Amino acid sequence: MKPASERTDLRTVPIDPSLGSLFDRLEALAAEPGFRLQREIAFSRALRPYVEGGEATLMSPLPDEFALATLYVLTDYYPEDGQLSLIEQLRDVITVHIPEEERAWLDPVHHSYMDLLEVVATEGLVEGDGLATVQRVTLRSLGDRREFQVEGGQFGGGIRTGQVLLTRLIRAADRVVFPGAAVKLSGTVARSIFEAVDAWRREMEAESGSFALGEWEEFAKRYGYMLLWRVAQTRLKALVEADAGIHYVTQTGQPFLYALALYEHHEFRLLAEALSQMPELEKVEAGAQSRPTGVSCLLWIQREGSGGSAPDTVSRLTLTETQVTVECNSGERLDQIKHRLASAFGFSLHFRGESIAVPIHDLFVPDLDQENEEARLVVVSPEEEHRLLSAFLESVYLEWADQPAPALHDQTPRHAAASPNLRAQVAALIDQMERDDLCRRRTGTSGYDYQRLREHVGLSEG
Repeated sequence: MKPASERTDLRTVPIDPSLGSLFDRLEALAAEPGFRLQREIAFSRALRPYVEGGEATLMSPLPDEFALATLYVLTDYYPEDGQLSLIEQLRDVITVHIPEEERAWLDPVHHSYMDLLEVVATEGLVEGDGLATVQRVTLRSLGDRREFQVEGGQFGGGIRTGQVLLTRLIRAADRVVFPGAAVKLSGTVARSIFEAVDAWRREMEAESGSFALGEWEEFAKRYGYMLLWRVAQTRLKALVEADAGIHYVTQTGQPFLYALALYEHHEFRLLAEALSQMPELEKVEAGAQSRPTGVSCLLWIQREGSGGSAPDTVSRLTLTETQVTVECNSGERLDQIKHRLASAFGFSLHFRGESIAVPIHDLFVPDLDQENEEARLVVVSPEEEHRLLSAFLESVYLEWADQPAPALHDQTPRHAAASPNLRAQVAALIDQMERDDLCRRRTGTSGYDYQRLREHVGLSEG
């Protein structure tokens, strides 16, 4: 991302035309060649998490975040090359005529600063067409508890009491106004952001010995971009948590079993008896699709219910003559079952591979304005299910030909296929694996070309 090379409209909500003209003039000054490098540096500072951190690969700044970063560049940033700030340059210009209505905003804008402002009360709220028009808003700073009566305006999605706005206030002699951009936060999120930034402030104050930073207004003027940093970090954390909390379901609404593991064995009867004695597992009759022709196939499932609803199948174990397949609705549950199998069977099971890759889905960035986000459901299509299962089988069988196989007395399939006495046994083993293909059991279509295994071990097509 190259924020300094982008042009953004500061006014996500309407503002006074003369104030808007002043912002346009400041932006034009920032784009001049002599300031362009400093503009890049300033944007990189204000939006550092998006430029340097993990957020850069997952999401971009919200329009209001970008607008507030632009206001930081125009009003707060002091260039590293010794130039005056942009607003100071404009204030001291004598060669360019600046209308008086714009010049009247110079000092109020110069003294404005980023702040977290709680909505205490609203007056004259009128909603319609996705916008809410507010005549007057009472705001209280989380930093120093000062209250402000602010002229309202239009807000996408509206504002409400208890909400917190990350913005700055322009305090003119006769009124206090918004600059046209504000990031809306829930009270809980905003307070956590404030506490983190306030802790930074106290650390900086102690390290620098500058008592001026003890004043919230002074700190916010110099380091208000830290509030933007914390918003970006909070958005990333919320995205990761929301993504981890997604519930994947089939088209019939049942949990989608995407976490997979496959084992090989040569002790069918021992495993069948032991699995039947595990209290957390319920033995069920294998359906026609789950019972390949000519292959012994036993199924156990684990159920889980909540809220009085019928329990859902959250894991499934399939035992065939040579394999054990584990399917779960989460990586955590898969780990639990793997540990259980390891403690129960030890070296009787030969681990061949696992996958906890989740289905492909759109990233969902939670709204930081909401106190509680509901769990999100993602319905997995049959095509995505086939892709996931095929990818899993591809990884499992990648080196199968050169791994000791329990069914071949721990010889590798490649070595066993070279022996006339074992060649037919290797062929029968691959045939059995093909009939018991996991993807075929779940989707009706094979997920792997087993002819490749035959070619790997030197077996002819016949």
